[in-house]
Order: sequence, then structure tokens, then C-alpha cells
Amino acid sequence: MRVARIERMHLVMRKQDPKWRFALGANPTTEGIIVALHSDDDVVGYGYASATPHMGATTASLTAALDRFEPLLIGRGAEDIAETLADLDRGLDGNNQAKAAVDCALHDLNARARGLPLVELLGGKRRDEVPILRILGLKTPDEMAAQAQKLVDRGYRYLKIKVEGDIDLDVSRVRAIRRQVGPEIHLTIDANQSYSVEDAIAALSRMADFAIDLAEQPVDRDDFAGLKRVTKAVAVAVEADESANSPQAVERLVSERAVGAISLKIPKLGGLRNTLAAARICEAGGVRYRMGAAVGSRLLSAQAMHLAAALPRMDYACELGEFDRLLDDAFEGIEIENGRLKLPEGPGSGVSLKRGQRRVAERA
Repeated sequence: MRVARIERMHLVMRKQDPKWRFALGANPTTEGIIVALHSDDDVVGYGYASATPHMGATTASLTAALDRFEPLLIGRGAEDIAETLADLDRGLDGNNQAKAAVDCALHDLNARARGLPLVELLGGKRRDEVPILRILGLKTPDEMAAQAQKLVDRGYRYLKIKVEGDIDLDVSRVRAIRRQVGPEIHLTIDANQSYSVEDAIAALSRMADFAIDLAEQPVDRDDFAGLKRVTKAVAVAVEADESANSPQAVERLVSERAVGAISLKIPKLGGLRNTLAAARICEAGGVRYRMGAAVGSRLLSAQAMHLAAALPRMDYACELGEFDRLLDDAFEGIEIENGRLKLPEGPGSGVSLKRGQRRVAERA
């Protein structure tokens, strides 16, 4: 089975709340590129390239990278995933989001061709569902508390609070949300690198009074020593996200004991293969991990759910439900029920293009 042709579609998804923001920016839409790999025997595998500027990817850069990858893919054996991805690495450094789309499309193609769910190519199913952690965008404390209550009323028991580096305001946000939702709801915070080391220690020490489970990326992504200082100084478990942007970076974080947990993301790490490798590094080093925010199409969340279902030490809620706050998705077949996401059934990723949706991509 070989890759015979490639199609793409530029996907723009409106946010239900166009004013949704976090510490690194705001945009009323979420963009990406759907990659469809067609085999010579008419099987199609899909992947999603996420346009995430704070991770170094825009629609323009994704398009340029995918243009470069296309001649390296046409005619290749679809089963040779490792060799193909190695050639992409040799052909272009970085560009993990574009590589992730190719990686996921190849895995999806192989699973569909064999009539197997994607999870079987990733080690086999260990669970059927995971609890979902939903994100609260930056607003006033009272507004965030009100949004938190709406999510709790819908069955969510895990919430992530975006903060932005103003200690007093951030603590007020956490306090208001804890008072609103009560003691049974799990809370995490995500600073998106917005604190200095000293401010992170001060803020997290105060937030600990409100029973915070995890503190995601409190300091700059390149400050591994700072992450370690925060980890040692606070009672809250510190989690790396932007710092954990490659298997090599994950290995360093684990070996230096810089954090207590890692947020795994398929676009950030360059695909299912690298994300699985990063999880194995965490397992070997005794560091916790979970699937971090999959912001984009249901296709991305479904493929991340298949990996979550295969990983043996997934011990916390995953951020695979952000499609719920986005409009105009091209895919269907996966939904959140009572705060939990189930593994979709069927071959491949288990989701499909919506009826009437063009299978072919406009050139993005």
C-alpha cells in the first residue's frame, strides 16, 4: 500500500466565545489544516495540522512545510511510518505541527486499511474512556466562576484555570472558582510561562490553600532550572507543557527531575509516534503524564483519545474536549458525555467527515 495522492483543507473554527483568551494571546477563531492521505487502493487516512503561533506554527508556515513534504510522501509505502518521518526530519527541521498531521494521517491510513481501531496500532486498549479537564479562559474572577459553574452543571469534575502573572488577580480567580464549585471539583492552573520563578513560588504557595492539583508551565519554557526550583519549593505538582516540546526535552525534564508531570500533546511533539515515545520516557523515569489540550477538530481529539486509551499510566483527566467550544468542525463522531470522553468505535480514528463536507481540500 502506497501513498498515491494528498489533499488538504484549511479549517477555520469559530470560538463560541470570540473573546476567549489566555496569557499568550487571543483570537476569535482556531485554525488548522486537514491532511488526507489517499492510498493506491482507495483508503484514506486523516491528520490535523494545528496552527498554534505560540508553538511556532501559523497557517502559512504549515502550508509551506506541507508543500515541502508532499514530494517526499507520494509513492511511499504507507506502512513505513518511522522511515518516512525520519526523511521528513532530514528534509526540514522543526515544524512539528505539520509533521504531526502526516504522522497521524499515516497511522489512521494503516489502521483503516486493516479494519482496526487506531488504538490497536498504539499498543492495545487499556481503557474505554477518560475524564475531561475543561479550560476556563481569562476573564474577571466572577466571570470565570460563573463559567466554571456552567461546566460543573454539565457534568465536568475537572477544570483548568488560566492565569496570567498578576499574583493577586490570579489568586482571586482561583479563590472565586473554588468558592463557587465547592471542594469536590478538581482544579488545576495554567500560567503559560507568565510568572518569574519568585512570583510562581509566591502565587502557587497562596493557591495551595484552594486545593490545586497541578500547576502547568509557571515559568519560561527554556528555564528548566527555574522549573526545578518551583517544583522543589511548592506543594502543588508542577507540570511542563511548552517546555516539553520534543522527546529529547521530555527526557531532560525527567532526568533532571525538573517537574512532577508532563503534558503530552500530539501537535507539539510531532505526532503519535513521538508522543508515545515521550510517554515511555515518563514511565521509565517515574514522572506523571496525561494528554494535554487538543485544541482543534474532533479528528485531533479522537486520535489523542486513542493514544490515551493505550497508555498504561494515564492517571489524571485529559484536555480532549476543547472542540466543544468550537464551531464549524469538519468532523463528527465523538462527543463528551457527563464530563467524560469515550473511545470512538470503528476503524482508524473512529471519526468521519460530515456528510456534505468536501473531501478535497482547497489548497491552503
